[in-house]
Amino acid sequence: MAEAMKYGEEEFEVRLPAELIAAELEPNRVDLPQRTPEEHIRWALDHPIDSAPLRELVRAGEKVCIVISDVTRRWQSPETYLPILVAELEAAGIRDEDMLIISATGTHRRQTPEEHVGLVTQAVYDRIRLVDHQCTEEEQLAYVGTTTRGTPVYLDRRVLACDKVILTGGVVYHFMAGFGGGRKSILPGIAGRETIMKNHNLALNPGLGNGSNPAVRSANMNETNPVHADMMEACSMVNPAFLVNVVVNDQQEIIAAFAGNWVTAHRAACDLVERMYGVEVREKTPLVIASAGGYPKDLNFYQTIKTLCNAREVVEDGGTIILVTKSQEGYGSPDTQKQIAGYPTMVDREKALRENFSIGAFIGYLFAECAETHHMIVVTSMKQEEFGTARIHAVQTLDEALALSRELNGGRDLRATLLPHGANTLPKFQ
Repeated sequence: MAEAMKYGEEEFEVRLPAELIAAELEPNRVDLPQRTPEEHIRWALDHPIDSAPLRELVRAGEKVCIVISDVTRRWQSPETYLPILVAELEAAGIRDEDMLIISATGTHRRQTPEEHVGLVTQAVYDRIRLVDHQCTEEEQLAYVGTTTRGTPVYLDRRVLACDKVILTGGVVYHFMAGFGGGRKSILPGIAGRETIMKNHNLALNPGLGNGSNPAVRSANMNETNPVHADMMEACSMVNPAFLVNVVVNDQQEIIAAFAGNWVTAHRAACDLVERMYGVEVREKTPLVIASAGGYPKDLNFYQTIKTLCNAREVVEDGGTIILVTKSQEGYGSPDTQKQIAGYPTMVDREKALRENFSIGAFIGYLFAECAETHHMIVVTSMKQEEFGTARIHAVQTLDEALALSRELNGGRDLRATLLPHGANTLPKFQ
C-alpha cells in the first residue's frame, strides 16, 4: 500500500490502483560516521579538502572575516561551529580584535541583538565584533569587477578589508543555484542590491515573454546554470581562504561537515546531499502526487516551491501535478502572493518580476508558469479565490484532487509517480 501523503498534522491515503503507481520515491539510506555535531566540525577541520589546515593558513596580526548565514538559515546551527572556528583562529594567534563576523543577509532585514546571540552564542557575541550586511547601504559597498554575464559586483567593503575570508553555511538543494552553501555566502550573501538583482534575473530567459530558464534548477551546478556560474565568478573575486559547510538531517541536526577549499569542499557537501536525496527514476509519468511533508514543511505556500520543483522533474510535458500542502499560514510571502494573485497575465507577472526581482516573487512566478503548461491541483486549506487568475486548482482533499484529475484528463486515472517526501526527494534519471 502506498505511503500516505502528509497534510499539516493529518494525512491522506492515496486511492489509486497499485498497477497505476509507477514509482514511490523515498530518500536514500546513506551510512555516515556516528559523531556529535561538534565532533563532525572538528573532524572536518582536521581533514580539510584540497587545503592546508586553517591554523596554517592564518598568521598572527592578520585580520580574518568569518561569513555566516542569517537567522533565516538558523537550521545550519552556526552556534555549533562558530565557537570551534573562533577557538581554532585563537590557537593560530589571531586576536579577538582582528576577527570580524559578518552575517550574509543578502536582501534580508537587519537582525536583533537577541538573534545575533542565537546565531553565535553569548560567549562569542561578547568577544567578537558581529555586523549585518545590508545590501542597500552603498557606503559599505565596493566595486570589485564585472562578471562575464555583465553583473557588476559590489561587495561589503568590511569583508574586502580583511586579509583572510572564511565562508560558512549549510548545503541543501536550491531551486535556483543548484545547491545552497559555498559561493552563495558572497553572492547574494554580502553583495549589493544591484548585484543581487542582476544575478537573480539570470533565472529568466532573455527578452520579455520568454519565461524562466529551465537550466536554473535544483542540483544543476555547472556552467549551463547562469545563476550558479555568475555566483562562482563573483566569489572568485574574493578568493576565500577557507570554507566550512555542514549537511543536516530532517531534524536539523548536523550529520556531516566539510572544510577546506571553497570550491571542492563545497562540492563534496553537495555530493553527499545528492547521495541522500537524489532518487533514481526510470520514467516520467502523466501524473505526479507530491506532499511537502506535512507540518512544519507545509506551513505556507512559499515553502512548497521545493516540492513543486522536484515534482516537475518527473512529470510528463503537459501532465498533471497534485501538490499536498496545507499552507495554514497562507502564502507566507507577500511577494509570492502578489505574483500569483495580483496580475492578470503571465506577461504582466514576468514584467513585474524583471523590474523588481525577489525570491518570493520568483517562487510565485514559477507556480503560475507551471500552471500554464500543466494541470496543477493543490490540496490546501487556502481558498480558490486566493489564487487570482493563475490556473491553479485548489481543493481540500486528495480524493477531490484525484477526481478533478480524472475530469481534466478525459475521465481517465493516470499512471503516477508518488513523492510522499516531496520537499526532500529529487528525481534523477539513470
